Amino acid sequence: MTQMADVFDLPEDHILRVAHRASIYHRHAIEQSRQCGCFYCLKLFGPEKVCAWTDRHRPDSEQTALCPCCGVDSVIGDGSGVDISDAFLEDMNRHWFDAGSRTE
Repeated sequence: MTQMADVFDLPEDHILRVAHRASIYHRHAIEQSRQCGCFYCLKLFGPEKVCAWTDRHRPDSEQTALCPCCGVDSVIGDGSGVDISDAFLEDMNRHWFDAGSRTE
């Protein structure tokens, strides 16, 4: 079984599942955050760095942030209630992308 399948075996209330759900339709939470990070490229940044959003068909507060470093929609902010750290982003990356660290 691959890592991707394993993450779906986790309970719905597991932090990795909760955080993944908080990484979409979250413009309001991003704008309320002090720290954001991308679990694709593993970069940390402030919410003011996010300037591109997807899901434009949704209300502004429900749009999804695109990472200012890599352009992927895998951004999460601490406004979602998750403690954003290097270790947390690496764990999310490992489970959702099954690729380990990226340094590009």
